[in-house]
Amino acid sequence: MYKKGFTLIELLIVIAIIAILAGVVFVSLDPLKRFQDARNASRWTDVTAVLSAIKVNQVDNGGGYFTDLTDAFGATNLIISGDVTPQAGWSGCNPIACSAATSSAACVSLKELVDNGVLGRIPVSPNAAGSDWNTVLTGYYLSKNANGSITVGACDAEGGETIEVNR
Repeated sequence: MYKKGFTLIELLIVIAIIAILAGVVFVSLDPLKRFQDARNASRWTDVTAVLSAIKVNQVDNGGGYFTDLTDAFGATNLIISGDVTPQAGWSGCNPIACSAATSSAACVSLKELVDNGVLGRIPVSPNAAGSDWNTVLTGYYLSKNANGSITVGACDAEGGETIEVNR
């Protein structure tokens, strides 16, 4: 008697081939890398928006930096704070781990840029310490070099990427 159908061995071989192909596709897509890339893209957008807002504010105010930034640059590296009220002396803001801004514990608030309408909201990095932009450190920093150029960067870029824009 001859019965039509698949043997157990044939079914196991097909299932094994499908599992191997699924594993290869999953590894090649690397979902962790895709999530890192998405968060880094958000950081790039945020640092570009902050630097653009600073430039617009400079044009609107005859070339000067916005008040909070000018007052804060006794230090060369500043953590961008989400605080809506500037902290006295711009110090003691307990900066999050940020290798680019470890030389200073100074904070700067972007509230003035938001109030002037040149920045929609204070950005918060996807990995920053909280989600309420009014009360958290944002995960971004400002830096000013000797010739006066401003750099905005992300403290917690992923995948070995450095996220910085400067003017």
